[in-house]
Amino acid sequence: MSSEWPTLSYRAWSATCDTLHAHTQVLGKLAVAIAPPEPQLQHAALRLTARGWETNPLPAPDGSGALVVALDLRTHDAVVEHSDGNERRVALGPDRTVREVTREVLTAVRSLGGAVEIDPTPQEVPWSVPLDQDEEHRRYDPDQAASYFAAATRAALVLAAFRAPYRGRSTPVNAWWGSFDLAVNLFSGLPADPPSDDFIMRNAMDAQEVAIGWWPGDPRYGKAAFYAYAHPAPDGFATATLSPASARWEAALGEYILDWDDVCLSPDPHAVALEFVRSAFRHACIVCDWDPALLASAEGTPPPIK
Repeated sequence: MSSEWPTLSYRAWSATCDTLHAHTQVLGKLAVAIAPPEPQLQHAALRLTARGWETNPLPAPDGSGALVVALDLRTHDAVVEHSDGNERRVALGPDRTVREVTREVLTAVRSLGGAVEIDPTPQEVPWSVPLDQDEEHRRYDPDQAASYFAAATRAALVLAAFRAPYRGRSTPVNAWWGSFDLAVNLFSGLPADPPSDDFIMRNAMDAQEVAIGWWPGDPRYGKAAFYAYAHPAPDGFATATLSPASARWEAALGEYILDWDDVCLSPDPHAVALEFVRSAFRHACIVCDWDPALLASAEGTPPPIK
């Protein structure tokens, strides 16, 4: 990987971004349909790996082994792999519709692992056409996808380094296909009331947590950025001055933000990004009255390996 941290403007690559986002939803829908349910909907989460977005190993519906479905952002294919060594590839371009790709991916999954059905309704996006009928989203620029992947990889490594020493319950670096972001969630061990009775909220947000993540921008906020929020957030949560100085509270989003552009312009982007996420977590633990030992562990005390 290049030592450079690539710039990323949502407005410049929004068409490819939305198409790629739609493709990730197909993977997520397969995980929802096949994987055993887990707390906080962890079974539905995807991963960012060295080749792109992919599922965890999923039980093949016909009982023949495990399936992994991936978006390979190096070769620009959707890949369906079976644990027996068989594989199918579906090209993402040039400019193929989400409808075409979705139907071919589902055909590949069924040919390798047996019958499966998904709910093709897209989630947490401005559009509503089912994935297997979507002919609007078709733009796929390989260079833009590669730049996104390079940026996302840098962000994922920051999140992984932040999470590593924490001694409470936490998630791995999840790739969320609804909101198209990367995130780690750190839990205090206490329950919490969900913010609403919506299916996602009542299942994903039923525990006290701090979420730290990164997204490549969207129509609400047209910039890539790291973010941080706490649930539940007490009065005064939004009043902190975090580090570095360019970090700020974004009221419209209800989150602390550090813009990707500010990270990339710094002499040591990895260190600056870590500074932000640690600062945000420190603030959240203090105002949310978490066990001080959990905060200390996130800062490496005691060390994760003795």
